[in-house]
Amino acid sequence: MNPATSVTGKTSPGFGLGLRPVHYADFLREPQAVDWLEIISENYMIPGGKPLAMLDAILERYPVAMHGVSLSVGSTEGLDAAYLADLKALANHVQPLWISDHLCWTGVQGRNSHDLLPLPYSEEALRLVVRHVDQVQNTLGQRILLENVSSYLEYRSSEISEWAFLRQVAEQADCLLLLDVNNIYVSGINHGFDPIAFVNHLPVERVQQIHLAGHSDHGDYIVDTHDHPVAEPVWDLYRHACSRFGEVATMIERDDNIPELDRLIAELDRARAIAAGMRGSGVQKTREAVL
Repeated sequence: MNPATSVTGKTSPGFGLGLRPVHYADFLREPQAVDWLEIISENYMIPGGKPLAMLDAILERYPVAMHGVSLSVGSTEGLDAAYLADLKALANHVQPLWISDHLCWTGVQGRNSHDLLPLPYSEEALRLVVRHVDQVQNTLGQRILLENVSSYLEYRSSEISEWAFLRQVAEQADCLLLLDVNNIYVSGINHGFDPIAFVNHLPVERVQQIHLAGHSDHGDYIVDTHDHPVAEPVWDLYRHACSRFGEVATMIERDDNIPELDRLIAELDRARAIAAGMRGSGVQKTREAVL
């Protein structure tokens, strides 16, 4: 696929997959029909060893984006300076397409919950997050992408919608967005909002990347588990996202029940076909860049 200019003004690298150790050999054996890869930053924030050796070999073949799970920009305890230093060192080593993490908090009193916990959507939380994103971007010397998380509870102290909060964070902190389409669908089902409304209220010029993933359906609620193929309603929502945001780098996440690489590439080809169909229909529009 030829690179396309994204709505943020950067060239989209196309369609990617999350790099998982089970597929190291596949990517190193021969070229795959994957334009770029996304790594989990924390897996490589180490002084050496096999993971870094594998990553270095893969960097010779594929562009890579960094995606973190421990930045915790919503923590009231402040950012972890040592973590930020390690993140910057990895970025210097990898020279990634971009760096992303989640709009969430991850623990208290130095203990990581190993979960992406949602925030109250309040003015107080907004000021905290914007201050932390400023600190991260100043440390890294570049804009970061923030991802919307899936959620299973709401706060009584929330004053605005999640999408309005996400928009204000992006605009006030001057950061970019990683739009997780599956997370929007999961949260929409769990909290009873319209996922289309979420997509429609986000600033087009801020969306730099899209995530697709599978979830587990428990009847009256669903959970973002990354252990199933992308569900049909999520594909439908992705189609709508393509019509709104145009050419945006898109990737599929799979973290459990990981299939053979060719099955993931087949899913990725479906994302390619949807994006190409929207482009061919003339629905996508060229939008003025803000970068």
